[in-house]
Amino acid sequence: MLRLLRYFKPYRDYLALAVLSNLLMSFFMIVSIPVLQPFLQILFNPPGKNGVQLQSPLTKNAGFQALEQKVNAFFSGLIQSYGREQALLIVCGFLVLTFFGKNLFRYLSLYFLAPARNGIVRDLRNKLVAKILDLPLSYFSEARKGDLMSRISADVQEVEWSIVGVVESVAREPLVILGSLAFMVFVSPQLLIFVFGLMLFSGLIIGGVGRSLRRQSGEAQGRLGLIGSVVEETLGGLRIIKGFNAEQWQLERFGRENTRYARTLTALNRRKDLASPLSEFLGIAAVAFLLWFGAKQVFAGQISAATFITFLYAFYNIIEPAKQLSGASYSIRKGLGALERVEAVLDAPLAIHDSPQAREIRAFTGKVEFDNVSFRYANSERPALEQVHLSIGRGKIVALVGASGAGKSTIADLLPRFYDVTEGQIRIDGTDIRQLRLHDLRALMGIVSQEAILFNDTVRNNIAFGDETAAPEAIEAAARAANAHEFIAALPEGYDTNIGDRGAKLSGGQRQRLTIARALLKNPPILILDEATSALDSESEKLVQAALDRLLQNRTALVIAHRLSTVQHADEILVLDAGRIIERGNHESLLAKGGVYRKLVELQAL
Repeated sequence: MLRLLRYFKPYRDYLALAVLSNLLMSFFMIVSIPVLQPFLQILFNPPGKNGVQLQSPLTKNAGFQALEQKVNAFFSGLIQSYGREQALLIVCGFLVLTFFGKNLFRYLSLYFLAPARNGIVRDLRNKLVAKILDLPLSYFSEARKGDLMSRISADVQEVEWSIVGVVESVAREPLVILGSLAFMVFVSPQLLIFVFGLMLFSGLIIGGVGRSLRRQSGEAQGRLGLIGSVVEETLGGLRIIKGFNAEQWQLERFGRENTRYARTLTALNRRKDLASPLSEFLGIAAVAFLLWFGAKQVFAGQISAATFITFLYAFYNIIEPAKQLSGASYSIRKGLGALERVEAVLDAPLAIHDSPQAREIRAFTGKVEFDNVSFRYANSERPALEQVHLSIGRGKIVALVGASGAGKSTIADLLPRFYDVTEGQIRIDGTDIRQLRLHDLRALMGIVSQEAILFNDTVRNNIAFGDETAAPEAIEAAARAANAHEFIAALPEGYDTNIGDRGAKLSGGQRQRLTIARALLKNPPILILDEATSALDSESEKLVQAALDRLLQNRTALVIAHRLSTVQHADEILVLDAGRIIERGNHESLLAKGGVYRKLVELQAL
C-alpha cells in the first residue's frame, strides 16, 4: 500500500481536498442516522393532549435515555409550536438537507480525485516510456514488446482503479462504519454483538477469497501481455503469414493464448464478483436475525420501535460501506499486482549509463580504437567477439565483411554503447567511451541501418528526427543530397505527407534515402553504416549508393558490407569469422593473399 501512496505526492493538494470531501460526506451520512428517529417518532406515535405523544425512552442505556429525553422534549416543543404536520415537514427538510450534503461532497470528492488519478496514470506511463528508452538493448532481447505494451496500458489502468479504492477505503468507508457502530453501541450494545459476529464472519470468508486475487491478477496481466505480443507479431508479419498460407496456424496460436487468458480472467472475475453477493447475503441473513432479536426487545419494552428501526438503518449504513470496502480491497489487490509488473520495468537495472566521472566530448579529432575487445551476449554459449583490435583514423573508412554471425553487427553496436564490452576497451581520441557522457558520445555518430527505420509521421519530421530546430532549407538540402527530393516533391503533400507505419507508403529505395537524408542533416563526424543497398533493386541501389557516397565524404565510417563491390575503396577491410579478425588489408592486398576475402569476392561474382 505504501508503494502505491508514494505516487500521490505530487498531487497531495488534490488528494487532501478529496479526502476532506469524503470525510464531510461521511459526516452527513452519519448525521442522517439519528435524524431518522424523531421522524419515525412523529410519524408513528398517536396524538396526545398536546397534539402528539412522543414515546418515552425504553432503552436500558442510561446515556441514550438522557439523549432521547432531550430529543423528545425538543420535538414536543416543536410540535406544540407548529403542529404535528408542520413539525414533520421540518424534520423532512432536515433529512433532505443531510442527504443533499452527502451527495454534494460525494461529487466533490470525485471532482478533486479526477486530476490526481489521471495525473498519476500519466506520470506512470511517462516514467515507463522514459525507462524503456533508457534501458539497454540487451533488456529487449528477453522482454516481449506486447508484454511491455500491456504494462503501459492495462497494468497502469488497474493502478488507476486502485487509486480510487485507496481514497475511498481510507477516507470514507471506515468513518461511516465507525460512526454507525458508535450510534449502535449507544442504542443497544446487545444488538451490536450480532453485528460484530457478522463482520468477523464476513471478514474471514471474504479475506480468504481475496488473498489469491493478487496472485491471479498478476497472472492475468502476464497472459494479456502474451496476447499483445502475438498480435504485434501478427501485424508485423502479415506479409509472411499470408505468403505461407499460415493464417490458420497463426489464428490457432493466438486462440491458445486468448483461451488461457480467458480462463485466468474468468477465475479472477469469479473471485472478484463473489464479494458483493456474498456480503449482501450475509447482510440479509444478519438483518433477518436482528429483526427477530430486536422485535423481541421491542415486545419486551426494552427499546422503542422507532429506535429499533433507526438501529436497522444504521446497520444498513454499515453493510453498504462494508461491501464498498471489500470491493475496494479487491481493486487495491489487483492494482498492487499490476503495480508490481509496472515497477519490475521501472526498477530494471540500467546496465548502460553515465559514470559519475563521465566527461563531455564535443568533437572528434583523432581516431577510434578497439583494443583487445571481447564481448559475450547474455545466455550465449560462446563469445560474439574475441580479442578484436582495430583503429579508424579521422576521415578513414573501415569495412567489416564476413558470413552472418561473424560479429560485424556486434562491433557496430559496441561503438555507440548499445552494449558494453566484456573485456578490453573502445577509445575515442584516447578516452574509454565508458568515461564519456552517453548523450555526447551518440551525438558524434550517425547510423544508417540495413532496415530503413522510419516513423508514422511526415517526411519532414522523419528527416529532422530528434532535431526540432532544423530549418526547412536544411531539410530540403539533406533530401537533395540523398537523392530524395524528387520523389518527395511528387508526394500529395510534399514534405508534409505522412508516410504511414514504418514508411509503408514508400518503396524500399525511398525509405532508405530518407534514412540517409536524416543522417546527412545530423552531419555527424562518425558514421556507422550497415550496408543499405543489399535489399534494393539495381535502379534504387544506384540512387542510394550515390547518396551514400556523398554521406561518406570527409567522414570517419565503420561500414558493414554485404555486397563486397560497395567497399572496394575502403581504406581497410576486416574479414571476420566466429568473432575474430582473420584477415585485414585493402581490396587489392586481400585479393592478392588468396584467402577468405578472395573466396567471398569470387562467390559473389558467380
